[in-house]
Amino acid sequence: MSSVLPRRRDAHLLPTLVVGAGAAGTALAGDLDRAPSFGLEPVGFLDDDPGKQGEWFGQVPVLGGLDDLERVIDATGAQVVVVAIPSMSALDVHRLGRRAAILGARVRHLPPFLAALQREIAGTDMRDLQIGSLIGREELRVTDRSAAAAVAGKRVLVTGAGGSIGSELCRQVYAFGPSELVMLDHDESNLHRLQLDVWGEALLDTDSIVVADIRDAARINQVFRQHRPQLVFHAAALKHLPVLERHPCEGVKSNVRGTENLVEAAIAHEAERFVLISTDKAADPASVLGATKRLAELVLQTHTGSGTVLSAVRFGNVLGSRGSLLHVIREQLASGSQVTVTHPDVTRFFMTIEEAVGLVLETARMAEATATYVLDMGDPVRIVDVVERFARLLSVPQVSFRFTGLRPGEKLNEELFGSGEEQVPTAHPRISKARPPLPQHGFRAQLAALYDAADHNRPDEVRDLLRDLVPEYAPTTRLAPALATASIYPDDY
Repeated sequence: MSSVLPRRRDAHLLPTLVVGAGAAGTALAGDLDRAPSFGLEPVGFLDDDPGKQGEWFGQVPVLGGLDDLERVIDATGAQVVVVAIPSMSALDVHRLGRRAAILGARVRHLPPFLAALQREIAGTDMRDLQIGSLIGREELRVTDRSAAAAVAGKRVLVTGAGGSIGSELCRQVYAFGPSELVMLDHDESNLHRLQLDVWGEALLDTDSIVVADIRDAARINQVFRQHRPQLVFHAAALKHLPVLERHPCEGVKSNVRGTENLVEAAIAHEAERFVLISTDKAADPASVLGATKRLAELVLQTHTGSGTVLSAVRFGNVLGSRGSLLHVIREQLASGSQVTVTHPDVTRFFMTIEEAVGLVLETARMAEATATYVLDMGDPVRIVDVVERFARLLSVPQVSFRFTGLRPGEKLNEELFGSGEEQVPTAHPRISKARPPLPQHGFRAQLAALYDAADHNRPDEVRDLLRDLVPEYAPTTRLAPALATASIYPDDY
């Protein structure tokens, strides 16, 4: 095995290990080497062929075999691992990916990479990796290896496990070696895809795969009695802004009542830690989505003092999540139609799925008392700039925009901290705490009235009660013109 490392040529590119120094791997490394727009710099190969050990292919050496993964990641500082062995089984790919993830290396694009290699177009499908060029900053590596200690050997429950954030949480948590990973979702199809992705098989015949609705308190208590999770990551939610503007009762049932069902079960069954996925729209909310998520944060505050550490994390817009901005842009650019954006100056905070999950895992490690945590996501970015940068990555020479106007509940610019909140530093240089005002007098009685109004599907009463419970909630009412095509509305976290 080689101890000679190549000299890094560009500190702005992510150091990358290529698994497999065969024809596919060397072609891939060459493509990455010639095209810095991919955002990756190959620093070494891993290959089990003894005849290739210590050899150089172009500017990239073979640094060891697959058993040397951990040593080579340590030596090179590799942040990305790409599998370039088309014949490697899905199970072996997942095992390798779990080992890499424990060391903080990214492996999220393994299936697309393999598909690309099998079509013999090794580099051309990897442009979407260069997230930094889209969001105007480098992607942050939030989690370090100490996060593994918070998960290893624990019983862990993830709600909304089949969603974009929930599934990535499951993948990373599984890599840290929990004693049990309970994956809960109300959609069995999501769970089937998730089990296949995480375990390499999907028989759906284990107790760890749980179909349940977080609105059903009795069912949730049954799940907690059976599994007694020590760590709970709550990612289940209704999250699409326009849907909740039209159906506020459903937002309350899932985002508020569902959260409280889980919190009460976690406390009753002595869970150690509970982490709620919130959103930047909870800061001075202008939408039902933001108000229900802010209310979910307040629910955590009202349960302070139990033996369970309750914390929330606020996300910006997550690039790459299901139904997110990039998916809509790609479809509109591919069809040749105009890209529809609400306003030329609308801005949002952006983060990658890896940053989002890293924030959740780091919060689970560092939280000592009830608090809301926020990742420093740099400056907000104009949506039109993201579209134009993405178009360049896709080799689309010119973008035609159609501006449609802000919808009810939308802001021109989001904030990370509300006007009445104090920003408090933590031991992590890129994570802060929001210290919000306490729930107002009579909160529990008003919350019970809100639940009753939602249960009886009285939307106007629900909106009024949301304003009473969340005084900073100031709904916007501007309407957009009718649209013939789907618009890019950057308001789904």
